[in-house]
Amino acid sequence: PARDALVLWLAARDAAEAAAARAGKPRSTFLFPARGRRGHMTRERFFLLIKDLARGAGLDAAKVSPHTLRHAFATHLLAHGADLRVIQTLLGHASIATTEIYTHVLDARLRELVLSKHPLADENTLLEEKAP
Repeated sequence: PARDALVLWLAARDAAEAAAARAGKPRSTFLFPARGRRGHMTRERFFLLIKDLARGAGLDAAKVSPHTLRHAFATHLLAHGADLRVIQTLLGHASIATTEIYTHVLDARLRELVLSKHPLADENTLLEEKAP
């Protein structure tokens, strides 16, 4: 769905850029051009759009931000088997140590998986693990 949305956006953006060029205006080099002096969508505007979309979807906008989307993106990739180095590249982290922060999210899931699926795990072990 994201790829399809991007294809539609690029077609709309390119049509607008072509119209601007016919009117004698320079083409933008940005994925998300804007009329502001910077020529592109600012991070502040992106933040506000994310909040508006969250509210429109019935979500608590206070819990949704570009950072939470980025975190969810990395966590979902990791949970579905993506290599940590690939995630590092996608997020633009200079150090793998920064990317390793996302591995903590999987610790509980991995523990439960081992205790529930490993042939040497037994019911007593599971009960001990769940005790406070």
